[in-house]
Amino acid sequence: MRDVVVVGGGIVGLATALEILRRRPGADVLVIEKETEVARHQSGHNSGVIHAGVYYAPGSLKASFCREGAARTRAYCTEKRIPFSDTGKLVVATNPREVQRLDDLTERAVANGLTVTPLSGTALREREPHITGLAALHVPATGITDYPAVCRALAFDISAAGGVVRASTAVTAIHESSASVTLTLVENGWESVESARQVVVCAGLQADRLATMSGLNHGANSFQIVPFRGEYYRLPVVHNDLIDALIYPVPDPAMPFLGVHLTRTIDGGITVGPNAVLGFSREGYRKGSINVRDLAALARFPGMWQVARTHWRTGLTEQWDSLRRQGYLDLVRRYCPELTLDDLLPEPAGIRAQAVLRDGTLVHDFLIRRTDRTVHVCNAPSPAATSAFPIAEHIVDLAAVAA
Repeated sequence: MRDVVVVGGGIVGLATALEILRRRPGADVLVIEKETEVARHQSGHNSGVIHAGVYYAPGSLKASFCREGAARTRAYCTEKRIPFSDTGKLVVATNPREVQRLDDLTERAVANGLTVTPLSGTALREREPHITGLAALHVPATGITDYPAVCRALAFDISAAGGVVRASTAVTAIHESSASVTLTLVENGWESVESARQVVVCAGLQADRLATMSGLNHGANSFQIVPFRGEYYRLPVVHNDLIDALIYPVPDPAMPFLGVHLTRTIDGGITVGPNAVLGFSREGYRKGSINVRDLAALARFPGMWQVARTHWRTGLTEQWDSLRRQGYLDLVRRYCPELTLDDLLPEPAGIRAQAVLRDGTLVHDFLIRRTDRTVHVCNAPSPAATSAFPIAEHIVDLAAVAA
């Protein structure tokens, strides 16, 4: 009987396991990851940004965790000698409607305790000569790092503290009794069983399926993970000095996505993206990937049809721009007009695990559900990587594993 099993070797699961071991030295903690190594999905396929917390509703879990998480991420990177850079960010408005939204965003940033500086179009151009806009918001607290390296360091620290990280192991069933939780596992084709006093599930793209195994995902409050492909391009090395800060458009407040942006990467390059294209395979990173099981789940889920009815215009636009590089380029040229089609070089895509409720509501905040002996992280989109350490503390508090 183990003390705790953590399902999921992404950054949230790993940070949670390490937090348990920090509070309970010597605890028997097992981390299960179905892939061959940690950080194979969202934690290893993102833009690498350390978010400041500009966008999130005051009082939300995202807002409360992001600022602390950014500080903790920088501290951990410093301790482990993982590179990071405080680049800052500029949110750029390119039309009058976006200028109004930028004013609203400024108020939200201040409410979240951030120091930000509004810029005129002229001041923007002086700061970033290759970027144009009517106005901008400078957010100095934004940075970049290498999240896969953070995950590898967390896995090492878990092992050093006496925990175990077991890869290539998938959960196929969860059974909870009054005294324990039993997990049925498949490792390299062989079935086995692990029992624990408590289980924490941080399953990302498979979060809804594991929540269903625990009886937490049925009826009117059910949810489903809808995968959205985030497609990226990389600029040629000749453009590595194009920008100093990260460059973001003003986001649509009705959508949980931040728009196509220019992001400096920790290796010195610049990526362009992501868009938000409905995916037909939760873990299919190649363009055109289709998984029959995932596609059937989308077709059966009422919430997906409601999302389609509400956001069909946006969805069609995203799909069209995905098929047509010129459309993608047009989004970027709104604020960086000198880029051309030849500047959009291939870059691996990411997939966002977006929880959608049965009534079609896109879940914007972190969503955590629990039973007596399990805690399920059901929705942990950006800024989950930035916020992993305070999210882990919150999870451990909910699980009461410190007792």
